[in-house]
Amino acid sequence: MEEYFGASPKLQAAAFYLRYKVFVLEQHISPDLEFDSLDTPDRQYLVFFKEELPIATVRYQKIDEQTLNPDRLCVHPSFRKQGVGKKLLTHLEKHAKNEGCQKSILSAEIHAQTFYESLAYRVVSAPFEEDGITCIKMQKDLESTK
Repeated sequence: MEEYFGASPKLQAAAFYLRYKVFVLEQHISPDLEFDSLDTPDRQYLVFFKEELPIATVRYQKIDEQTLNPDRLCVHPSFRKQGVGKKLLTHLEKHAKNEGCQKSILSAEIHAQTFYESLAYRVVSAPFEEDGITCIKMQKDLESTK
């Protein structure tokens, strides 16, 4: 598996491919909601590839200089339950810590709560609807992780 981080057209295309496959086709989210104003040409993505196939991605953004906001994390259906999502998020958190982030806040689909809890995230909101899916806000202190 190869890992790439950046804003190159190749990485953005791979991220968009995965997001379309998972969020639009699998979860039936409207493309107008999935691809939003945060998908700018300079937006950075972390993408994992197996050979030429993109298998996992997450959009890199911050709320402020100290707060990571991982977004649009998804794993290709054929590669789920293999630790790829955990590796993806851990890699992104490490990058954010190197840039001075002390915490991470994300919106999680309710069915993914246990996944994020396994990575030391805790629920910090009541359930809410986002893009037609029930979600919760979760937070993690990055200072206490290695």
